[in-house]
Amino acid sequence: MLRPEDYDEALARAAGHARRWLAGLPSRPVGPRAGADEAAEAFGGPLPEEGLDAAETVDLLARLAEPGLMAMGSGRFYGWVIGGTLPAGLAADWLVSAWDQNTGLRFATPAAAAAEEAAGRWIVELLGLPAGSDVGFATGASMANFSGLAAARWRVLQRAGWDVNVRGLAGAPRVRVLVGAERHDTVDMALRLLGLGAPEAVAVDPQGRIRPEALGRALAAGTGPAIVVLQAGNIHSGAFDPFPEAVAAAREHGAWVHVDGAFGLWAAAAGATRPLVRGMDAADSWGTDAHKNLNVPYDCGIVVCRDIPALRTALGMHADYLVHDPHGDHGPGDPLERVPELSRRARGVPVWAVLRSLGRGGVEALVEGLVAHAQQLARRIGELPGAEVLNDVVFSQVCLAFGTDARTEAVAAFLAEDGRVWMSGSRWRGRSVLRISVANWSSGPEDVEVSVAAVRDALAATDGL
Repeated sequence: MLRPEDYDEALARAAGHARRWLAGLPSRPVGPRAGADEAAEAFGGPLPEEGLDAAETVDLLARLAEPGLMAMGSGRFYGWVIGGTLPAGLAADWLVSAWDQNTGLRFATPAAAAAEEAAGRWIVELLGLPAGSDVGFATGASMANFSGLAAARWRVLQRAGWDVNVRGLAGAPRVRVLVGAERHDTVDMALRLLGLGAPEAVAVDPQGRIRPEALGRALAAGTGPAIVVLQAGNIHSGAFDPFPEAVAAAREHGAWVHVDGAFGLWAAAAGATRPLVRGMDAADSWGTDAHKNLNVPYDCGIVVCRDIPALRTALGMHADYLVHDPHGDHGPGDPLERVPELSRRARGVPVWAVLRSLGRGGVEALVEGLVAHAQQLARRIGELPGAEVLNDVVFSQVCLAFGTDARTEAVAAFLAEDGRVWMSGSRWRGRSVLRISVANWSSGPEDVEVSVAAVRDALAATDGL
């Protein structure tokens, strides 16, 4: 029998641990103090014969996990375009877990579905995308891209007279997928999962932007169904594809256009950065992450698609035991029709909460603040002897090198060990680089000072390499 009081002490302990963790973020080292093998040893061993009290289990979990936790919510964490979590988003996510709604059907979970529908409309409006587009909440940008590309696959094959839902891909007309040579690898992963194989890489400029004339030539060199994937925010340079020219080239050849905007799509929400995405609204589908620049908890990718029947036909399912939205394609539709999941948590509710707490002006200030922080870091670190900024810092990404590959890699290793900041290493255009991704709402001027000091110390420690 359910006794509400059974939850009280465990939740109180969890809240206490959460508050202590959040209070320590400004001062704790960013990197974990224990590795995965050490953590595995702490968590592992035989499953005990007897259980543990719920509150004591929470305490044990917090104690075992703490040494192996990365301070990803710190204002000095600049790795992998990972944002922090805004207060309204975190609190809403707690409620989502407590409410325990399986958000697949409007009929079964009307409040969760309504909150997600409202959040979807606000996102479409904020990003200047076509009114009335369908919006689905997936696990992350990878599955958001998968969902948009699934709709694309269904539609371009349908135009070619082939129903992929009925006939599968065996014997189908080959679908050509053209992408910039510097696309994110998750695009290739989504294409593999969809059975479309490797894409055709199109030449890009020194900042990683697709060359429209090269795209036009590549499209003209082939025939049949085609999909073009464009990019809002290169993972290294932050650059944006030239959407007006690239979309025009795709349209000339009847191609579907999908935009991978995992973090860069949010440029459309701010006046200072909106010119970067001019012409993006002419595409057919878009993918992004709310846990990046919007700073909601993880597990929240977003797919937007103007072709509602294509998205719902590609991803939806129907069964006699499910009570579906009676309005069909002409109504809001059920959440399960827009992402490849039947059972899922109400991941769009924290998005609603963050958007409602910020408002249009707050989202704009958030995005512009991230860009300003990145540009300040680029300027200050770029002034250090031996440092070189490799990209045009137009959005929230900064790529740095420090002379030789060996020294750049040594700087990255020093910073990881030092703990004051976290900046991830990578390779870009044949060089080892230190990549800064500014995505946390809490990053401020004091974080810039600490970051510059840490890099200065790293340079001193690696002098001569």
